[in-house]
Amino acid sequence: MLVWAAYSRTTFGAGTSGLTQTAIYRPSDGSVTAYTVSNTGHDMFCPGISIDFNGRIVVTGGDTAQKTSIYSSSWTAGGDMKIPRGYQTTATLSDGRIFTIGGSWSGGNGGKNGEVFNPATNTWSLLSGCPVAPMLTNDAQGIFRQDNHAWLFAWKNGYVFQAGPSKAMNWYGTSGSGSRSSAGTRAADGDSMDGNAVMYDAVAGKIATFGGSPDYQNSYATRNAHVITINAPGSTPQVTQINPMYYARAFATGVILPDGKVFIVGGQTYAIPFSDGNSSLTPEMWDPSTTRFTRMAPIPTPRNYHSVALLMPDGTVFSGGGGLCGSCATNHLDGQMYSPPYLFGADGTTKATRPSISSISATTIRVGGSLGISTSTSINNFSLIRISSNTHTVNSDQRRVPLTASGTGLNKTLTLPSDSGVLLPGYWYLFAVDGNGVPSVAKTVKITL
Repeated sequence: MLVWAAYSRTTFGAGTSGLTQTAIYRPSDGSVTAYTVSNTGHDMFCPGISIDFNGRIVVTGGDTAQKTSIYSSSWTAGGDMKIPRGYQTTATLSDGRIFTIGGSWSGGNGGKNGEVFNPATNTWSLLSGCPVAPMLTNDAQGIFRQDNHAWLFAWKNGYVFQAGPSKAMNWYGTSGSGSRSSAGTRAADGDSMDGNAVMYDAVAGKIATFGGSPDYQNSYATRNAHVITINAPGSTPQVTQINPMYYARAFATGVILPDGKVFIVGGQTYAIPFSDGNSSLTPEMWDPSTTRFTRMAPIPTPRNYHSVALLMPDGTVFSGGGGLCGSCATNHLDGQMYSPPYLFGADGTTKATRPSISSISATTIRVGGSLGISTSTSINNFSLIRISSNTHTVNSDQRRVPLTASGTGLNKTLTLPSDSGVLLPGYWYLFAVDGNGVPSVAKTVKITL
């Protein structure tokens, strides 16, 4: 797992340095290798992050607002953005390009309209038809906050669905000079800055949204939750308000699990950056089959502003970080691994017997292709979850694709979706989930066009 901070491990300063402190954590042996990235001239604090079709981590803007840095086995410089940005969101598109919009935290205020990165040419191009104005919130701090952390979901034919955090939703097209059309409002929900949105079933176009607050800071969070169903690009989505969370949350993170449930961790009932006050220390599990939330075991450390959470290949969840405010008392330079209930028996203590994937017929599969799989027991429930990135509640890479299985016994054939806007090429975790909801350890596969 790759992590990074700013020019310093514990503090930041926009435009002060072209350095980034980064580290690689290896769960297999618990080792950490820390080092300084200086060759790209990029302080990557508060950036946009996307993972491209080849698994490269593309990091844009932040403290050094115009820069792009790309990580594969090492860091290299990408082309500069046309518009300097910080707190923007980026999203890998169905054709392999990367879209970004917003980001007035750094690089000047306002006018942060859309642009797109072409990995083949290492260049950015402005999209004059993708204005940022329709997705602005009504934040008390003005444009500095109004275009931050868009909830972006790449979709079919190069389109992007913007689900929030503004109450207004939009479709952005990325062909030619771009386009924008309204997708209505998120039911009766208001602006939900610092909230969270996850695509828990990409085949059905299902997105769940959780919490947020009207303003970025000094603002009460909500317990609100919704399910958005998107269909053809440009069409009006269906929005359903569902049962609320137990706890109001801003700065929380949602992680999609192999069984389709969503683990929601961290956050505050009243949004204050760099504070442990008002922390929601009891995570929740959302079940899409009932649309209800269940309280989980409390976390030992507040995970608020600048915290992250990611699914691991063994089905656990890493939750860590928070702070980065110099000598303050709320720097959390640590993390925990959370083991969901599916890893235990009915008594909550005994470890569950896990299915295993014995073999797969290929590790590289085309969109629309099929995959042979053998398991230790007869399994009918399989899912792909895209390997993803997370910062500031945003994870535009994360999505789950439930798979259709055919065959009997231990050997099955899995059919993959045929649209690259649903099954974004790149690296994915493949899980088998038994009848008790217990997942296997994942196999990693690469999806290609």
